[in-house]
Amino acid sequence: MERNFFRFIWTPRIILIAYILFLMLFSFDVFGMEGGVLEKIGGFLIHSAPSIAMAVLLGLLWNRPFVLGWVFIGAATVLTIWFNTYVRMESFLMISVPPLAAGILFLFTKRKDRGHAA
Repeated sequence: MERNFFRFIWTPRIILIAYILFLMLFSFDVFGMEGGVLEKIGGFLIHSAPSIAMAVLLGLLWNRPFVLGWVFIGAATVLTIWFNTYVRMESFLMISVPPLAAGILFLFTKRKDRGHAA
């Protein structure tokens, strides 16, 4: 039982780490554009801001799955509205679903954690 719980608590974390790295890939396109090195680095940092913010939140709240669950459900909602991912199913599946799924799994993990400790 403990082994299954250990796997389950890592599932949303792995989803988020893969998602953050996936989003970070889109930031590298600035290096193919014209401009100086500082402009490219600045563009990279600006394009990476959502990924960096999510990585920081994940790192700061690593041991607080209930809070992480609500934070990433909120992030999925903001991403859906901000980037209009609800318009195209592909965009919605790639951009909005991973943080939503991880958030729900974090909430379920916390609920399972309470039940497991009792």
